[in-house]
Amino acid sequence: MMTLMRHDHETDESFYKILDIRHLTGNAFSIKLPKARFAFKAGQHISLGIVGGNQSREYSIYSGENEETLEVLIKEVQNGYFTPQLRRLKIGRMLEIHGPFGKFGMEKEKAEKGKFVFIASGTGIAPFRSIIRTYPNIDYKLIHGVKTLEEAYDSHEYEKGRYVLCTSREKTGDYHGRLTGYLKTCTFAPDTQFDLCGNSEMIFDALEILKGKGFSRDQIHCEVYF
Repeated sequence: MMTLMRHDHETDESFYKILDIRHLTGNAFSIKLPKARFAFKAGQHISLGIVGGNQSREYSIYSGENEETLEVLIKEVQNGYFTPQLRRLKIGRMLEIHGPFGKFGMEKEKAEKGKFVFIASGTGIAPFRSIIRTYPNIDYKLIHGVKTLEEAYDSHEYEKGRYVLCTSREKTGDYHGRLTGYLKTCTFAPDTQFDLCGNSEMIFDALEILKGKGFSRDQIHCEVYF
């Protein structure tokens, strides 16, 4: 006897319905999904695809571990193939999610005892928002490098004095110029742990600056976006 297999997007454990879309800038947005079946460590990333499509991309999780929804931060790539499709999606559309992945995740014991400097370019801020929302008492400084003020995604959420915005094309941030320029001016405690997330050029330059300040590679952790 032949058994018919039922394939239902509503019940497949890798399919998630879009609950909300927040447009943060003209080309950056976040997508919120149900979290009921999804356990992750703050700082990890997922693979995200459109149900019925044939491509997927990896995105760091933007929400905290204990929130009711799973959120990712996405910036549309001009003349790209995948991100323009994501930007056109509507609430209720199904996405295929796999993961979580990565060793960038923050453990509770480490978060409670450590002193951290988070260094992010653009949407590389996503895993740090997840970590800070998961561990609101964490001892951190967040250095965020962007081109313009509008790219300071959800900056109002961060504790005053802990968030430093570096704007390279406007004099609207806390520092005018690339974040690596700001980093050169900084002094950090010897026991500081550094977490870097963003484009490869920024990460390479920041690594050299931190090593020049005497920090060991064991104190520096990286997540390269591209």
